[in-house]
Amino acid sequence: MNICVIGCGYVGLVSGACFAEIGNQTIYLDIDEDKISKLKSGKCPLIEPFLPEIIEKNARAGRINFTTSYEEAIPQSELIFICVQTPENKDGSCNLTYVVESAERLSPYLSEDAVVIIKSTVPVGTTEQLENLIASKTSVRFHMANNPEFLREGSAVQDFFAPDRIVIGTKSDFAKEKLTTLYSALEMEKEKILVMDPRSSELVKYASNTMLAMRISFANEIANLCEKLNANYRQVRIGMGMDSRIGPRFLSAGVGFGGSCFPKDLNALIHIGEQVGEPMLLARATVEINNRQAKRLLEKFDLHFKELSRGKVVAIWGLAFKPNTNDMRYAPSLKVIEGLLERKCKINVFEPSGYEQAKKILNNSVTYAENSLKALDGADTLMLITEWPEFSSPDFAKIYSLLREKVVFDGRNIWQRSVVESYGLKYYGVGT
Repeated sequence: MNICVIGCGYVGLVSGACFAEIGNQTIYLDIDEDKISKLKSGKCPLIEPFLPEIIEKNARAGRINFTTSYEEAIPQSELIFICVQTPENKDGSCNLTYVVESAERLSPYLSEDAVVIIKSTVPVGTTEQLENLIASKTSVRFHMANNPEFLREGSAVQDFFAPDRIVIGTKSDFAKEKLTTLYSALEMEKEKILVMDPRSSELVKYASNTMLAMRISFANEIANLCEKLNANYRQVRIGMGMDSRIGPRFLSAGVGFGGSCFPKDLNALIHIGEQVGEPMLLARATVEINNRQAKRLLEKFDLHFKELSRGKVVAIWGLAFKPNTNDMRYAPSLKVIEGLLERKCKINVFEPSGYEQAKKILNNSVTYAENSLKALDGADTLMLITEWPEFSSPDFAKIYSLLREKVVFDGRNIWQRSVVESYGLKYYGVGT
């Protein structure tokens, strides 16, 4: 099929590359000329396993092209995926500016029976809204659908090729057939392709992300209780997770969640509920718990150093909101760093994905180390914020020798207290 992907952000780049990988002709469309120029020259703007190789391979094979022109991309496309950003407004609602702009600009160039698919995360009713908008600007017959994405940063390519489910929201039998045919190339069970009305499909994404975020906040709340009761959350988690009704996933305690989806989608769902008079109480509690979780680590920092906490030199390992990405959006590290700067601390950071994104946010407020051990130079203490694999089994003897104060704060519970303390270090985890 001939596919156009509007928006070369995270969702668009991954989706378009994977569509090409299964044999489709993909054209990326983005109004950012610099981004398109870099992609044409072979530079992938994202750190995502396997993605650069797939884009390069399919571009070389002629299955991927890039353009900034709607006039060039839209007329030749059977399926047009809108994958532009939907940022958060100040009131927590979803900003549809880029989605609406894309719909308006593609309308004059649609070919007969083209299918326009919203893959961006949008509020309930947006698919209908855009269908009416496009219909007011074109006389050709077209079809509309919603197709939410469930890609996890750091494992998006694997998620695309082995999805838990494909959700298609449409009232059009033609769109249903085209999208079902497209995704059938993944050789997944037919039962995993779910076709429903657009409003339900839009809500599936918000409900799914809220449930996952809620599990994380619940884990953190129980972990905090464990600390008060002298219980061990590692053991509590195992005991809960072995229940087949619960399972172990998304029950890790730590400094909280971040990223481009959970915080934004939770706030959007809360706003949607307010608009129709149905308060989202669990979503609100999830946000509240998450917002205070990074402060818990700072409280432990203050508890350990007491009145001497101000002015300490702190090494931080991990800035991205999760491993295998350089995404800093809503990253818990930013809350921790903000709190340390308020305490007049000097901060050395190390982030395995590099500092391109970090420097745009943190500027010169921190020192950027070339490796994890360099971050410990002159440091009083170490805080682990992002659980990159390379941090899993560090040289604790070396850490002991480099830290002036022999204390570490494990914000992701990836180290065993007994192991860390066997090297003479004081250990603070979450819920242990």
